[in-house]
Amino acid sequence: MQSQIDLSTFAGGAVAERFNIELQRVIENIADPNTDPKKARTLILKLTIKADENRDVASVDIETKAGLVPAKPVVTKIVIDQDSDGNVVAAELKSGIKDQMMIDDDGDVADHTGRKIVQFKP
Repeated sequence: MQSQIDLSTFAGGAVAERFNIELQRVIENIADPNTDPKKARTLILKLTIKADENRDVASVDIETKAGLVPAKPVVTKIVIDQDSDGNVVAAELKSGIKDQMMIDDDGDVADHTGRKIVQFKP
């Protein structure tokens, strides 16, 4: 009987296969520009071994888990105001500064929420 178990062939290669799947997830997470590149990722390979009463056969549960870094939060600003009926309303601040006009993506003049004020193209 072999005295050591080769992880590359253990469980028909399933251990190595699952490890490689999780390693690929870690690598993709590192390459994702939306994550913090300096934070550590983890890859856990867990083997739970339960022997039988005679201690000559054991059941092995194999688990893999990747600890990934979440995407960086997306930040924006909203402008809070009241409508003509006194209800509180909000809109995303698109110009960067409240009450500042801007040129939108279409080349038109828009208010700070992106609502067109002057449209140059019909």
